[in-house]
Amino acid sequence: MTTTTETAGGIQVVKPTVGSHIRDYFARVRGGDLGTLPAVLGLLVLVLIFGTARSETFLSALNFANLFNQSAQIVFIAMGLVFVLLLGEIDLSAGFASGVCGAVMAIMLTNQGLPWYVAIPAAMATGIVIGLVLGVLVAKLGIPSFVVTLAAFLGFQGVLLTLLEGGKNISITDEFVKALNNGTLSVRDSWLFAIVGVVGFAAAQLLRWRGRVSRNLVAEPLGIVAARIAGVALLAFSATYVLTLERAVNKAITSLKGTPIVVPIIVVFLVIWTFVLARTTYGRHVYAVGGNAEAARRAGIPVDRIRISVFAICSFMASIGGILVVSRQSSVDPNTGGSNILLYSVGAAVIGGTSLFGGKGKIIYAVIGGAVIIVIENGMTLLGLNSGVKFIFTGLVLLAAASVDALARRRAMATGS
Repeated sequence: MTTTTETAGGIQVVKPTVGSHIRDYFARVRGGDLGTLPAVLGLLVLVLIFGTARSETFLSALNFANLFNQSAQIVFIAMGLVFVLLLGEIDLSAGFASGVCGAVMAIMLTNQGLPWYVAIPAAMATGIVIGLVLGVLVAKLGIPSFVVTLAAFLGFQGVLLTLLEGGKNISITDEFVKALNNGTLSVRDSWLFAIVGVVGFAAAQLLRWRGRVSRNLVAEPLGIVAARIAGVALLAFSATYVLTLERAVNKAITSLKGTPIVVPIIVVFLVIWTFVLARTTYGRHVYAVGGNAEAARRAGIPVDRIRISVFAICSFMASIGGILVVSRQSSVDPNTGGSNILLYSVGAAVIGGTSLFGGKGKIIYAVIGGAVIIVIENGMTLLGLNSGVKFIFTGLVLLAAASVDALARRRAMATGS
């Protein structure tokens, strides 16, 4: 049930209880607003299956840490793709764009002897330029994004080969770059990061709740807010505990424990882009254009600028993914950003809950979807299954996610929600 309070102006403000909030949530689910529910349930099922089949390896601290390192490129590209998908567009070139940006960094580091603080920004700038060009072609010339980015997909393969002089492998020796996706925080810093992250999340949730209450707006019950904070704290501290366990194969030679450095990098970008989409005018404009571009145009929103900007963000995030994969491999080659990286990245965004029809999606969806993708890849590898089975199963998961999206959209339209 709900309770009401009377404001100073005599307006009745409904204050939902925990029970009513839960009932409203299930009502939204029945109405087609599934959010990350299918992806989270799927992830839990996959962990249960692989954990039961290969408990000694899949559930080990070493494999848990490796999941973050292995998924970094996919997660970052998927984060950028969320922006493009929110507008109902697509970027098929993001995979090889990440490879080109990684090659730019590697060439500057190795061939030109420049420091990392020059090479890394140069790679990021390359990603932004790529995105701006793609965005202009889509927004100003009216070329469908599928065609533009398919052409770029082919073209960037040639650019990558040209940069690598026909297919050379360029090795990275810069210790800072190599540590980005291979290094770990100390045990003390790992716990400090977890505590600061949980406290920051709690503060943001409570300030948002208090702000809505102080303005006499409908706010979530405090019990729901507290439960969300407790859930994040449990997840963060449990993960940190596992990651700070000794996971070196031979402890006599070296010690390996602590949160991978790539985890704070993912969290920082997750927080930044979540804030941008949820709390800024720009974010509201992105959702508006994705929901109805013509209505957004009539409302005075610069639709073309929004379209150009999302492609720039997508390629920028692809550049981060390229930097991290080069860091992990300590080299760049003609296959960097190729193979199944693009398909996995698009799959991560869609499996996480981002709609292919535009207007619905969050950055966290890319992270959760990326976790599903990499758990499938990692678990099947540990089971000794061949690539054919991996592709078939991953394709079926992606098809299932797209089907859920389509059915949820149809349900939402039928119920008028």
